[in-house]
Amino acid sequence: MIFGFNTDVKHGDIIYHVQSEARESESLLQTQVFMRGRCVGKRAISYANSAHQAGFGDPQKEQQLRDQHRLVLEAIREGQLENVLDRAETEALSAIKQLDVQWENAASVHANRNLTMQLRVTEDGAAVTGARLTFRFARPDAAPFYTQAVTDSAGSAAISVEVEESTLPDSSVMVQANHEGRTVTRKFALRKAE
Repeated sequence: MIFGFNTDVKHGDIIYHVQSEARESESLLQTQVFMRGRCVGKRAISYANSAHQAGFGDPQKEQQLRDQHRLVLEAIREGQLENVLDRAETEALSAIKQLDVQWENAASVHANRNLTMQLRVTEDGAAVTGARLTFRFARPDAAPFYTQAVTDSAGSAAISVEVEESTLPDSSVMVQANHEGRTVTRKFALRKAE
């Protein structure tokens, strides 16, 4: 049986995505925590020793995974996430350089019937040249629109899509940045200017 749990939980101004799954090939029940598309930590327990015991099966694995998922959610809500993550895994993740995508002109993107987004890709705060950006623009009553761009020497790239401003509140943009085998994905909600 395949089972897993996905939950978004907010602490302060940060929204965390918590994803738990049974990794059958490794006999692990694993929970990963993501912040802005980046994995910031994991918690995993092995069920290898229990797997051969009578009465241990998918229902028991699912309950253990559910309990672990709930533990991580509660830790986030209480501001105690670091206390429940696997330390070695978290330290290894923090040493890996991570891509990030910033929306530079979020306050003013629509003019002359065009949506223009200026984005910047960084890695540990430094500009990333040559990152490939894939954009998916979704709006009501129309097929999604896809386009790509490559960042310049300042880590910047822009896209422009013709769209009526009145449809922006029901639209969204998904941006995926790829560079040297690393990927980050961001979803941006759009709104009509005040």
